[in-house]
Amino acid sequence: MEKEIQQFISYLHNIKKTSNNTEQSYRRDLTKAQHFLEENGTTDVKRITEQHLNSYVLYLEKNKFATATISRNIASIKAFFHYLCEEGICKEDVSVRLKAPKIAKKIPEILSTEEVVRLLEQPSGNTAKEIRDRAMLELLYATGIRVTELITLTINDVNIQVGYILCRDAHKERVIPFGHAAKTALTQYMDNVRSSMLEDEESDILFVNCSGKPMSRQGFWKLVKYYAKKAGITSDITPHTLRHSFAAHLVENGADLRSVQEMLGHSDISTTQIYANMNHNRIREVYAKAHPRG
Repeated sequence: MEKEIQQFISYLHNIKKTSNNTEQSYRRDLTKAQHFLEENGTTDVKRITEQHLNSYVLYLEKNKFATATISRNIASIKAFFHYLCEEGICKEDVSVRLKAPKIAKKIPEILSTEEVVRLLEQPSGNTAKEIRDRAMLELLYATGIRVTELITLTINDVNIQVGYILCRDAHKERVIPFGHAAKTALTQYMDNVRSSMLEDEESDILFVNCSGKPMSRQGFWKLVKYYAKKAGITSDITPHTLRHSFAAHLVENGADLRSVQEMLGHSDISTTQIYANMNHNRIREVYAKAHPRG
């Protein structure tokens, strides 16, 4: 099975042009299934049956893996066996009847507008690092992009004068506007700081770390944690919290869901709908507290 997993990952990389994170996720899920099957006497991928796969899902459930983790593992297995059938390696897709458990949609953690302001004001100094940090935080909240999208931006993806960034993923690109605060922070960083921080003067990467190399996800995660603590924010926030806050605040202030969906890069509007539901819940709470007969 190890050989077939490697072939599948190569197919994802070369044909589907998937990201490294996606490929690693598939590899991790499928390797875990491989170990289970081999420990139970099944080593040939062509001999795997629907019963074998059901036993694996039952094993995950008995060991109290999170519902989202089980669903992701099932999705990986389905994609793998679909590939095996397409390539003629297996005659029958034994994963076709596997069903993912229903996932209760969690309400995302968001910051209040006051907390966001406090967070963004923390890097207030004139050091190169703080100017860069302010630009990154302002742009993240201004656009709602993902961390990976933020740290892979190039200088050519940013139009300071018009006020937008061009954001790309494996399948499409989208244009996202940003406002005055992000424009001011970006201009200060790009005009006064970026060139002095670069290790390679030819690099077109927008944000670099203190060693002059591209900023990592972990590096930016630590940066957000540091400034959140400095701002007195007690909730356990991550960079993704700013993405959720961006969307929730837009909807709360009247933005239509289609526009928010486009900016976030959601393929399905049902994913964006959760922010509207949050807003409806908040309105009901305000009504209940404020109306004399609420």
